[in-house]
Amino acid sequence: MALTASVIARLNTLGDLPGAVSATALRHFTDAVGVGHGAAGSEAGAHWRRYAAAQTGQGPASVYGLPHGLPPETAALINGGLIHSLEYDDTHTGSIVHGSCVLAAAALAAGEAHGRSGAEVLRAYTLWYEVFIRMGLAAAGGFQNRGFQLTSIGGALCAAGIAADLKGLDPQQTEAALGIALSQASGVFEFLTNGSTVKSMHPGWAAHAGLVAADLAQAGMTGPATALEGRFGLFRQFAGDAEAPARFAAMIEELGAVWHLQDAAYKFYPCCHYLHPFVEAASLMMRDGIRAEDVARFHCYAPQGTAGIVAEPWAEKVAASGHKARWSLPVTVAMQLVDGKVDLASFEGPLSEGVADLAARSTWSVLEGSAFPQRFDAKLQLTLKDGRLVERHIADVYGNGSRPPAQSDLDAKFTANLARLAPDADAHPLLSALAALAQAPDCRAVSAALRQISAQE
Repeated sequence: MALTASVIARLNTLGDLPGAVSATALRHFTDAVGVGHGAAGSEAGAHWRRYAAAQTGQGPASVYGLPHGLPPETAALINGGLIHSLEYDDTHTGSIVHGSCVLAAAALAAGEAHGRSGAEVLRAYTLWYEVFIRMGLAAAGGFQNRGFQLTSIGGALCAAGIAADLKGLDPQQTEAALGIALSQASGVFEFLTNGSTVKSMHPGWAAHAGLVAADLAQAGMTGPATALEGRFGLFRQFAGDAEAPARFAAMIEELGAVWHLQDAAYKFYPCCHYLHPFVEAASLMMRDGIRAEDVARFHCYAPQGTAGIVAEPWAEKVAASGHKARWSLPVTVAMQLVDGKVDLASFEGPLSEGVADLAARSTWSVLEGSAFPQRFDAKLQLTLKDGRLVERHIADVYGNGSRPPAQSDLDAKFTANLARLAPDADAHPLLSALAALAQAPDCRAVSAALRQISAQE
């Protein structure tokens, strides 16, 4: 049996999801909806709003910031793009996968389009998120080392699985859908050269690709059965790893006994996840009484695997501003020390003189013995003007499975994101509709609440 077929067969044997897994999935799904609204009300998402407004057709699928629906594949593209626009969406750190920006967008659009129950939507989202995580774990860092973002490459296939499930396709059609999605898989890291906003399209396109692939499979198009393990399949072509299919197959056999979604991390700063432990370290130092004016210079010890994204070339990272600063280690640390915060507004204008000056007095080196990528660890060292050295080591990022966030922090993040789009809107109806989604016969209550928020903008 080809690997895609074995994945589908495994998912079809699973019974009810454990309660804790379902609860975790709903929290991640809800977080993604909130982040999408935050982007719809921010400059980083403005191009998606303009694109959405230019669409002439209408359909059953909700779009953040629109009071009416669009065709499901278009809604998935826009919502996936919005969720990823702020670098504020969840990450499974061990696999380096942003899951919800692809899969929540695909699941909501397909669920609305096909009248599926909330439980069916959440089940498809959860199971294919588990598959997605295993793709990254099976070829740890391999996709990224070759310049591909697994979020979009593997996301297209997993979105196709969600769409196929929610369309009610049979196993052969579902296998075809994943094969078709492979031919649409894309997303490279060249955007880092100038901080271009195309990165947000990666998950949106993956969600779009998945829905289109399922439609084409239903219409009779076929795809390669060996989309995962083949000579030009996902693992060999994009990760360059001939051994990954066997590792992936073993991990799929554990699905149902081992649940990785509970280890996925929420973000509490709208920037690259690799930066979060450094920002937290700076925040803790400030809590101890240190101020930016006390700092002569600072040094960051970063995992080698993060360097190409947030630290190299250092001179360019020091000069980064606006959206590009979301991937800058020196700038985000300086923001926290100078401004006392790193929030959505931090990336919406030029750097302040104080931030630019402090960032220019920084250096970095490799954090030896790092647990990356299983944990996002960091060490920050400040040299104070009085000659003292102050250090903070963060063993793992807050919001990860080893440091789960408080529900109050998730609620506050959701409410603040909605306020970005509609400052006077009440978040309670949408939060309530999402909280009840698992028991809902369809997605209509969520759809209505989403469009009500947009109408209040």
